[in-house]
Amino acid sequence: MSDERIWTAAVLVIGDEILSGRTQDKNVSQIATWLDVQGIRLREVRIVPDVEAEIVDALNAIRARYDYVFTTGGIGPTHDDITVDAVAKALGVGVIVHPQARAILELYYTARGGELTEARLRMARTPAGAELIPNRMSGAPGIRIGNLFVMAGVPHITAGMLDALTGELEGGKPLVAHTIGAWAPESEIADLLRLGEKEHVGVAIGSYPFFRDGKVGANFVIRSVDGAEVAACVAMLVAGFEALGYAVTDGGI
Repeated sequence: MSDERIWTAAVLVIGDEILSGRTQDKNVSQIATWLDVQGIRLREVRIVPDVEAEIVDALNAIRARYDYVFTTGGIGPTHDDITVDAVAKALGVGVIVHPQARAILELYYTARGGELTEARLRMARTPAGAELIPNRMSGAPGIRIGNLFVMAGVPHITAGMLDALTGELEGGKPLVAHTIGAWAPESEIADLLRLGEKEHVGVAIGSYPFFRDGKVGANFVIRSVDGAEVAACVAMLVAGFEALGYAVTDGGI
């Protein structure tokens, strides 16, 4: 068994609109995918409302447990964007208007014929001691302080912030994943899946069943930081499925 350190992360999704169902979260999947490439495992996701005390409690519960914590949402210009205040409270620091963030916003709005209003200036507020995460999409930067990364709720803006962080975080080996699919009931190939994990150290196999066109099938995702082990496990599973009479579709069904 490998004793290589596993770097971990959690995501805290902030917003009444997510909990009410009015808005569908798209940030968790893109953050998880990005973390895999950085060699960091996403271990937990929480969703909390726009309530300062609940944000603070959640941050305090997870920031000591994981190497990195990402928040999404609540850093815009309106009165209910309270993430910065909650993060500052959780860390026991004050809130400032970050001079560099202010300069970025002034330049952004001036170039577009606008002005830096009091509402827009809220997007320059950060916990004291924070660094900025560049935002090439809309000007307003994200925030980095300690192991916390405070990001936008709008998915394409979050994607830009992740791009800016690529290669900046310490992590382990990137996670390698390979997907195969078969029209096979899980119950008939469960033993083969267990054997695959047992014989290939460090490999995890996810099974995702479905029912389509009156038939039962499943997709299987084989994951590990060791690409050779993934390939060997895939080969074993393919041979096993075919021996049981099930054709395999590479890439999934």
